[in-house]
Amino acid sequence: MQVVALVSGGKDSTYNMVKCVENGHEIVALAHIHPPKTSEKDELDSFMYQTVGSSGVSLIAECLSLPIYLQETQGTAITQTLDYQQTENDETEDLFKLLSTVKDNHPDVKGVSVGAIFSRYQSNRVQNVCDRLGLTMLAYLWQRDQKELLREMVENNIDAVLIKVAAMGLGEQDLGKSLAQMEEKLLKLDEKYGVHVCGEGGEFETFTLDSPIYKRKIVLDEVDVVVHSDDAFSPVLYLSIKKAHTEPK
Repeated sequence: MQVVALVSGGKDSTYNMVKCVENGHEIVALAHIHPPKTSEKDELDSFMYQTVGSSGVSLIAECLSLPIYLQETQGTAITQTLDYQQTENDETEDLFKLLSTVKDNHPDVKGVSVGAIFSRYQSNRVQNVCDRLGLTMLAYLWQRDQKELLREMVENNIDAVLIKVAAMGLGEQDLGKSLAQMEEKLLKLDEKYGVHVCGEGGEFETFTLDSPIYKRKIVLDEVDVVVHSDDAFSPVLYLSIKKAHTEPK
């Protein structure tokens, strides 16, 4: 079926696109939720969306030679219960607006690629929006064993680098490192502190520079390290992408 892919820029949304293609689906467009242009910060602390790295997501569309549809969000969760019903001004309604626009422009789209692994809070909200629009949610990573999934991503050449860290044992020295470089350390932190090796507890976020379905690859030319929280035990830091480009693989 024809599919629109929700992309955050991270490894999960990218790898789920790979699985969609493997399962015979055709990705015809990308869709992305981003912070307001007037916002001076990349991190909105949204319950629903990864916003760090948002400035580089348009390059993923360039790598895939696909159109991308964008929607601003204030990152406000009005309804914070596990289940969700349509709520005015909730950040979930930004996703409804975004996918409605995609459907208007691509009436043959029947599915939505979603990189959800563990969060029922997020998956319930995406499912709610899909149900309202008559779309099928395609979440091939859902409830996968995270250690197996991380190994699979590395083996399948998902070149994603850490652009945010927010867990004990992770720090500025890990920003910019690839999944392949971080795999051993993440497994050790899982044993020591119970860190989710795919970052499903919010321990880290990634940005995907290359993947098997990219026609080009992304190069980060200039990034700034931003201290979001200077907690002594688990500081929250992220990379703000200032300049990047694509080049042939």
